[in-house]
Amino acid sequence: MNILMQGREVAAAINKDLESRVAKLAESDVYPKLAIVRCGEEESDLAYEHSVCTRAKKLGVAVEVFELPEDAGFEVVSGIIDMVNADRDIHGVLLFRPLPEHLRERGDELVNRVEPAKDIDGMTDASLSAVFEGKNSGFAPCTAQACIEILDHYGIETEGKNVCVIGRSLVIGRPVSMMLLSRNATVTICHTKTEDLASITRKSDIIITAAGAAGSLTADHVGPGQTVIDVSMNYDESANDGQGGFVGDALFDEVSAKVDAITPVPGGVGTVTTSVLMKHVVEAAERALD
Repeated sequence: MNILMQGREVAAAINKDLESRVAKLAESDVYPKLAIVRCGEEESDLAYEHSVCTRAKKLGVAVEVFELPEDAGFEVVSGIIDMVNADRDIHGVLLFRPLPEHLRERGDELVNRVEPAKDIDGMTDASLSAVFEGKNSGFAPCTAQACIEILDHYGIETEGKNVCVIGRSLVIGRPVSMMLLSRNATVTICHTKTEDLASITRKSDIIITAAGAAGSLTADHVGPGQTVIDVSMNYDESANDGQGGFVGDALFDEVSAKVDAITPVPGGVGTVTTSVLMKHVVEAAERALD
């Protein structure tokens, strides 16, 4: 391994740029603001909300949290979304997902109720359509965008390169594939039904793994000259000498020994995602000003 692609370096660069952009907006009496809509108190949601609020405060981005009970009905949640859409002082909306079980049947309806201009995490059909068509009218899912930010920050060229994306979700796999295609990369999307995955990954210049399966990317899948972006966060009870902790898809020690560049888990893509969210809120405020 020649490069350990630390997320904190990428986040710091994004944050520095945002500080000046937020200050410039303030000169026009515009103050970026994010609305968080959360149903219930899932531990993972609360942890992410805390990190978002902490980062927002440091950058001068306002956050308003709409905390609803876990059993909130469709009309209540949709009413909050409508109210946020109509509030001109709010520039971005983050609807925490997955929604409670009783709302999931109409989950797409709730997600697509968000005004596309305020959809800063690429949730709506309109936003995803813009990503798939290579347009700049919407915002990509933040985690997918974080992968691109890391590649750019570390100077990893994508044009003309062979990229293997492992995972086909609408949150990471498919959108990041489309974003790379728009940059003239040759992209192969793989998944759990892909036969002989290693034969594909070994031929790739860049591997983006979002399989959500700890240890699924091994030394047999990689070789010299490659870049690995490990998106997944898998809890492993045996990590940290049996203390437990999060690990990626890659068996880090053996994969990092062979490839040229790799992101750590934790400390990689996830570290950048919150800064990308803030970047999208600020950009939404800039677009509203225009």
